[in-house]
Amino acid sequence: MHPSFNIAGPCIRGEHYMLPPERRLDRVTELIDEHRYFTLHAGRQVGKTTSARWLVQRYNAGDRFCALWVDIQDARELPDPTRAFELVLDDLDRAVEVDLPGLALPSGPARALEPAHSSIRRYLQDLAARAPKPLVVLFDEADGVVGEAMVSFLTQLRQGYIARVARPFPASVVLVGQRQVRDYVLREEDRRAVAWLGTTSPFNINAEATTLVAFTEAEVGELLSQHTEATGQRFSPEAVTRIYELGQGHPWLTNALADQIVRRDAKDRSIEVTAAHVHAAKETIILERRTHIDSLMARLREDRVRRVLAPMLAGDAVESDVLDDDFSYVLGLGLVRDRGGRYELANPIYREVVPRALTHHQQRQIFNEPTWYVRPDGALDMPKLMADWQVFWRKDGHLAAEGFRYREAGPHLMLMAFLQRIVNGGGRIEREYGLGRGALDLVIEWQGQQHAIEVKLRRDTETEGEALDQVTGYLDHLGLPEGWLVMFDLRKGKRWDERLTTREVEHRGKRIHLIGC
Repeated sequence: MHPSFNIAGPCIRGEHYMLPPERRLDRVTELIDEHRYFTLHAGRQVGKTTSARWLVQRYNAGDRFCALWVDIQDARELPDPTRAFELVLDDLDRAVEVDLPGLALPSGPARALEPAHSSIRRYLQDLAARAPKPLVVLFDEADGVVGEAMVSFLTQLRQGYIARVARPFPASVVLVGQRQVRDYVLREEDRRAVAWLGTTSPFNINAEATTLVAFTEAEVGELLSQHTEATGQRFSPEAVTRIYELGQGHPWLTNALADQIVRRDAKDRSIEVTAAHVHAAKETIILERRTHIDSLMARLREDRVRRVLAPMLAGDAVESDVLDDDFSYVLGLGLVRDRGGRYELANPIYREVVPRALTHHQQRQIFNEPTWYVRPDGALDMPKLMADWQVFWRKDGHLAAEGFRYREAGPHLMLMAFLQRIVNGGGRIEREYGLGRGALDLVIEWQGQQHAIEVKLRRDTETEGEALDQVTGYLDHLGLPEGWLVMFDLRKGKRWDERLTTREVEHRGKRIHLIGC
């Protein structure tokens, strides 16, 4: 049986196509060699568990360290230390039996659950004292521990670390999860209890946090070529590039696109995989709300995520109450990336998933049919589409926009919902948005044609001239002679007959269709 593209759980050599984990772990092995305590954090399904298990196998096969991989996800969301640590101690037992079978399990007081607030420290002290080499422990899903249990867990690790000159303790502890250790602590009372985080050993969070980098385009090609070598089925250069562009090297997205294509869409191995296959696979993954996409949607309900993403969807600057920790949190989750000093959603698939997830129910309540806007030659009738948008916005859309949890971006989301409902009939929408630009850029791709739309909120200080300058710059970037500027008029006291306008203007050599809302 040939290997497969892995979309569930850790990669297994021989069973899955995979790249060498060591490529992404130089900084991690360096910190372990220095006997550091640190976090290995990254978004969902980017290879954290695969990497952690590889590290344990590597160290246990060598002569420098002995190592344990301890999956503590069964203790997640349990704030009571007694309940949580009963499960963690069981997890530690299983890890010792699997990874260090020659080492007896702790017993007596070292294995006792009570008192819970010292149970993890006693267990690790006993294990480290009897281990034949310095002990490395990787706690996977560590950021799922919450409340008092989380405070006690971190505190016990700190106590053991500080006292390890007198009493043996693991040489290195790695907390593996989606967040840096400072983001484990969300409640103010918990922050007070672990005020030492970031200021004293063991978790100096400014220096001792590391992450897994995404695949490069060359590595995406290398991964896909393993399928070609095994089956003979080729990925065209355009398909490889498109898979990289859509996922930006995210391991799960890369594997999910490839798996959808070769396992369901192009099962005949004589068929070359093309960019069209990639586009179809992307649509399927989004519409079927695969596990990774579902987990992403769940994060959108969190206030810390909303405070960053809502202004990003509208192109606005964030409010003053958005903390650096909020940015750190969404960066750690892999939702957002810092590209050239500018925050943006991490990849084109997320750029599409976020507004489609937020507007899913609204799209189902829009009864305009895609066929209404297709001309006899198959082209998209943009004037009719935008005229009907204005009708919809006045009748239902502006009210629906008020109901969004992402209220700041309500007009933008409502327009995207309307367009998505229509464009699903034969095209796609490309989106570009980021913080502080003041606009949302959309491109409708339809039957080989591009229709550029720039969306602005018109406030008291916003002038039409500034908006026209922006949209012509956008059209220059795309190489298009004309485009659409949708301006939502938020000025007080404006009647609907003053807001709903349609004009054509020539600006800097471009023809702009200006749609007032």
